[in-house]
Amino acid sequence: MKKRLNCVLLVDDNESDNFIHKRVLEKSGIANNIAIALNGKEALEFLTAKIQNGQFEGSYTQPELIFLDINMPIMDGWEFLEEYHKLDIAQKGKVVFIILTTSLNPSDRVKAETLLESGCFHFKPLTIEMINGIMERRFPEYL
Repeated sequence: MKKRLNCVLLVDDNESDNFIHKRVLEKSGIANNIAIALNGKEALEFLTAKIQNGQFEGSYTQPELIFLDINMPIMDGWEFLEEYHKLDIAQKGKVVFIILTTSLNPSDRVKAETLLESGCFHFKPLTIEMINGIMERRFPEYL
């Protein structure tokens, strides 16, 4: 049996996309937990509210993989990444970010590859093939 990620966080305001992407992630079997945030602000709260005195609270599981939409109300994906980089090391953890979007704007891809590693920009919907490629590139020790 392959090793599983402890937690994957979906950050997207589209509840239908979240439902589908969660099902695809469950089917892939790559994660023990799948969390959902509806915007960047909720994602930051998820990452920061679970730490007290430098220790994780209760059953909180820090995500190792975050699928991030760009266009969201309240706090978009770019604003989230800007705030994420300000977090302390305990709150950041070791996270792989994947931009998962419908944006066809070429500057979004360029911006994503400037802020993150190349290969982190994908178009919706999330597929098993996409997940397998991400796992091979980013988490080969889990295969």
